[in-house]
Amino acid sequence: MALTEFRNVAIVAHVDHGKTTLVDAMLRQSGAFDERAELVDRVMDSGDLEREKGITILAKNTAVRRPGAGSGGADLVLNIIDTPGHADFGGEVERGLNMVDGVVLLIDSSEGPLPQTRFVLRKALAASLPVIIVVNKTDRPDSRIDEVVEEAQDLLIDLASDLEDPDAQAAADHALELPVVFASGRAGKASTTQPANGQEPDGENLDELFTLLYNVIPAPRGDAASPLQAHVTNLDASNFLGRIGLVRIHNGRLRKGQQVAWIHNLPNGEQVTKSVRISELLATEGVERVPTDEAVAGDIVAVAGISDIMIGDTLADPENPVALPAITVDQPAISMTIGVNTSPLAGRNGGKKLTARMVKTRLDQELVGNVSLKVFETERPDDWEVQGRGEMALSILVETMRREGFELTVGKPQVVTRTIEGKVHEPMEHMTIDVPEEYLGAVTQLMASRKGRMEQMGNQGTGWVRMEFMVPARGLIGFRTTFLTDTRGAGIANSEAAGYEPWAGEIRARHTGSLVADRAGKATTFALLGLADRGDFFIEPGSEVYEGVVVGENPRSEDMDVNITKEKKLTNMRAASSDTTETLSKHKNLTLEEAMEFCAVDECVEVAPEAIRVRKVLLTASERAKSRSRSKAREQQSVN
Repeated sequence: MALTEFRNVAIVAHVDHGKTTLVDAMLRQSGAFDERAELVDRVMDSGDLEREKGITILAKNTAVRRPGAGSGGADLVLNIIDTPGHADFGGEVERGLNMVDGVVLLIDSSEGPLPQTRFVLRKALAASLPVIIVVNKTDRPDSRIDEVVEEAQDLLIDLASDLEDPDAQAAADHALELPVVFASGRAGKASTTQPANGQEPDGENLDELFTLLYNVIPAPRGDAASPLQAHVTNLDASNFLGRIGLVRIHNGRLRKGQQVAWIHNLPNGEQVTKSVRISELLATEGVERVPTDEAVAGDIVAVAGISDIMIGDTLADPENPVALPAITVDQPAISMTIGVNTSPLAGRNGGKKLTARMVKTRLDQELVGNVSLKVFETERPDDWEVQGRGEMALSILVETMRREGFELTVGKPQVVTRTIEGKVHEPMEHMTIDVPEEYLGAVTQLMASRKGRMEQMGNQGTGWVRMEFMVPARGLIGFRTTFLTDTRGAGIANSEAAGYEPWAGEIRARHTGSLVADRAGKATTFALLGLADRGDFFIEPGSEVYEGVVVGENPRSEDMDVNITKEKKLTNMRAASSDTTETLSKHKNLTLEEAMEFCAVDECVEVAPEAIRVRKVLLTASERAKSRSRSKAREQQSVN
């Protein structure tokens, strides 16, 4: 019987460049789905939030079996890692690269290389992994294939010059020598022959891509006869099996029921070795996990039976326990506080999980599988500082907890600063913006107000302009809403982390104030009509309010306390028939992301399953006035 050959590959790209759609086509053409099974688009995006937002949030693995495609008629198993395309989930990409021996870099035939493309390519080259460039969506009407190929090769040369490691430079040179694959993931076709702009590749299927993967991606290094070494790279859970660890076997064999040495990494950096038994061994076939008796070096499998297994742990031979290097990821750049709901309406918005103990347990649980997240205690026992890669990564965590029944108080996102040579430095972002030409001035002015520094600008000749900026990460907090308003929803903005620079000074991201309720009660139509010219409202008549909750946006820069519960005084006089009907403007329902962007420094977001509200940290007007007085006194003392 011929042996099975393995190839482990990650598919990486910028967000919405077609990774998951291409994986769908690879699975379908490899017979991973039953003929009678209902075909679902983007089958790898299994989470509700992933399907709603149309993006990949968690890295996932699948296996494609190609019978007889290996040397000597052996079966070929392609272990494929589908990674997120958004920079905020870069920790998932870095973790995925620890599982593979090569990378497929997908680039949109119209948009070309974008910030996340640069990020994932740099990580792949730094790991000295071979890179296959695939220009996807060649059938887009606005595709510009020649220019995109040239931009991708320029990006390879640029990154190679930045990396000092000779192995990384050799990996970049090797990628330049490889043929470029042209694909249409939606049509399920790929070819090394370049099609015309807007046309599908001339291949009938993805066979040319599969062949190139087999020939270019090296077979996993490792010896099945050596002592066991397996690296835990991901976690999952099952109601029946408990916690499941996804492991890549570097050396040796792993069997069901085997006794192994579990080398566990403690938070303080120490390692503890324990003897454990593998109660269940699962192999991946398509998108399903099936029980198996044995797995060998090079394969990626799931193990059960270790209740406290963590990402980065090692499973080794009990007689020769040698740990593998720990998984390292970039440090967080954004932080915010998450605590229990302290508003007067706590417990009345559909939430069932209200206590500090429940919130802390859930945050600790998130740390188990999210390697790019950090949680720190604060001065208050019911608040915690949570640090992550970006605003979206943190908002996904809060939204997930909200759907699980938690009621929370979420603070305004802040940047994580560093002190370098006695000076405060802040994280920077490399921002790429594509906008129609008529919005060039508005975007330039917006970026200038947020301390953005233009690095490059080019006209693509299609009525669109591409601009690249270096901007402080805190300048992008609350940026998206204003950007979409200024560009009438036509602008596209993407960013990636670009190191640290000295503090850029004050950035005033919001030029409007808040309309704040000055008493508890129910909002009335009469009060809303009387205040209609004061701003835009976030509530509708009949909504429950309390003192300190933000009910609308004031066009002026200062806050305004308003009586939103005022009722019309009734008299015994009949109303004249000539009274006109007044129409109340439709209120704006804030999403979680919009609420986090809107809230000012002295505000926070109340998050519950049935409500999302912006409120003042100090609810009463007297407390806020005292706080402002103390702040002014401190400023005067510092000046003097």
